[in-house]
Amino acid sequence: MFKALLLKQEENKKVTATVEDLEVAKLPEGDVLVKINYSTINYKDSLAITSSSPIVKNFPMVPGIDFSGEVEETSNENFKIGDKVILNGFGVGEKYWGGLAQKARVKGEWLVKLPEKLTQKQAMAIGTAGYTAMLCVLALEKQGVTPDKGEILVTGATGGVGSVAISLLSKLGYTVCASSGREEYQDYINSLGAKKIINRSELSEKGRPLGKEIWAGAIDSVGSHTLANICASTKYGGVVAACGLAQGFDFPSTVMPFILRGVSLLGVDSVYHSIEGRKEAWMRLEKDLNLEHLTKMTQVISLDEVDQVAKNMLENKTFGRIVVDVNL
Repeated sequence: MFKALLLKQEENKKVTATVEDLEVAKLPEGDVLVKINYSTINYKDSLAITSSSPIVKNFPMVPGIDFSGEVEETSNENFKIGDKVILNGFGVGEKYWGGLAQKARVKGEWLVKLPEKLTQKQAMAIGTAGYTAMLCVLALEKQGVTPDKGEILVTGATGGVGSVAISLLSKLGYTVCASSGREEYQDYINSLGAKKIINRSELSEKGRPLGKEIWAGAIDSVGSHTLANICASTKYGGVVAACGLAQGFDFPSTVMPFILRGVSLLGVDSVYHSIEGRKEAWMRLEKDLNLEHLTKMTQVISLDEVDQVAKNMLENKTFGRIVVDVNL
């Protein structure tokens, strides 16, 4: 038996989330059985747990798009019993039972071995949010956005993606401008390395097709008018990495930033990113992430607290990264 957060849909379509004891035999098919030690809550997890968006494709479902743990059983030649592993995405917690549990059975091709210098807890403090932030940083780098090109904007600065992105960029020598609507966290944002903070209201309303050229690049987890305004104010030849839709999934922009200034808008997907790309991202996280910053932005909760914390996240009452110790 193992404990798991289980989402069930009632006849009236209402979704309930309860911690239950389940049999290992109930786990779906897969060639690797993992003893989970830590999971985490991302924005997508909160949408799934609260049924605020149709994230979950079938019920009952164990949510949680991330986990770290140790291999207990395997028929996959790439893993052996005792290997420490990480999983991010691949439809886990949406189509397949996920990480908010003490055990998971998954396809070995979805797993990445834990970097030597990171603990399982640190890996989940990073989680999909931090791994996505690293993918965004890599996207900027590969498009030639170097620290000498100018200021980099990071939106959603108190969230998981934003917090890790600021920390990574500042350590790599970039000048970071952070966008946030939460004045009470200005000291926190500055402590991660942001040199400037602007209020998110400066970007969140309908703007002009082209604005003043300000940023050499940007990492945006907000979407909608915010993303449109970022593109309109990005310098000639600048690059915007878009990875989220906290404000909305619409994009009320024009082609002007792209054809008059040569701005590049890059979509960054973490769910089905290649294993090779994942390994590169985790290698860079191991090397480039300030672990003191990671500790500062992390809080730990139990499975029993997940439901309430998920609601708090959607009400903008959380910050940084939330690790779930599934054995508490």
